[in-house]
Amino acid sequence: MNLYLRYFDNETLVSNVDDAVSFLKSIPEIGMTPELEADVRDYVGSEVFYPKRYKVRPRVYFIIIKTEAATMMDFKQKKALRIPANEGDHREAVPPTVARLSEKREGWYEASLLFKRVVLIPATGKHEYRDTQFVANVKALSGQDAYNRIVDHLRERVDNRSQFPSAKGKNFKFRYLGMWK
Repeated sequence: MNLYLRYFDNETLVSNVDDAVSFLKSIPEIGMTPELEADVRDYVGSEVFYPKRYKVRPRVYFIIIKTEAATMMDFKQKKALRIPANEGDHREAVPPTVARLSEKREGWYEASLLFKRVVLIPATGKHEYRDTQFVANVKALSGQDAYNRIVDHLRERVDNRSQFPSAKGKNFKFRYLGMWK
């Protein structure tokens, strides 16, 4: 596993985390701290294969990408793209959220929704958005059905300017509790 690092025009492909840290230390604008070094080491040691972006200052970042490419030319020509998990891989294949949402399992679901609710401030007479957590046990046919039932229920009871997140986003969570009787 190699690491591709880039900060503006400065880029490198290294084979270990120590070389990556020394590359980052060679760029004075980054200001390598022990906390940043520990975070880079944690990222490299983790099972995460998504690129990692670190903030240097407002709107300025450097990135680290884990790659199978042996040379910079291979990386630039995308010859070492990551292949999906296979039998030899130790990580479990996590079903995508969309697949879990539409999976038909009749029964009870515990669903949690974090949405932006419009509320009136009595002192000023103005309205504002407030993050509101709503949790309910719902009798549904799937995760998507549980989401639809909760949103339909809330639309009848809150200000119509309230904003509801997507069922596919991080602000909606659900858990199958079991079959109804």
